[in-house]
Amino acid sequence: MKGTDHFKRTIQMHLEQRAAEDALFAKKYRNPAKNIDDCVTYILNYVQKSGCNGFTDGEIYGQAVHYYDENEIEVGKPIQCRIAVNHVVELTAEEKAEARQKAIRQYQEEEVRKLQNRNKAKTAKQTTQVQQSLFDF
Repeated sequence: MKGTDHFKRTIQMHLEQRAAEDALFAKKYRNPAKNIDDCVTYILNYVQKSGCNGFTDGEIYGQAVHYYDENEIEVGKPIQCRIAVNHVVELTAEEKAEARQKAIRQYQEEEVRKLQNRNKAKTAKQTTQVQQSLFDF
């Protein structure tokens, strides 16, 4: 999962939890004129304008809530960037099984490669030992 997708999902989960707990915010959150993509764009533009590289969760979540609270807000232009999210991702059982299978495949491929390289090295040694020099005749 790309950082931007993880960031978007983290913000969306926070907003949905807040909407479940706060009826006033829930109304604003369900505004059809607002969406999570514009919310993320608004946050990224806010971060870029600030000139800072790191923010607390509260600052970012606060900007997300601010986006939904304000009726007239300038979102800004979409920004292509990498976002680092320091939250643990909760994987489903299916995702865990898939990750495990992928890791097993990678390990097996690596071990096969090691064996092939070892065999190539042995055959290379054997061929160099058999060859005679022209000076031996």
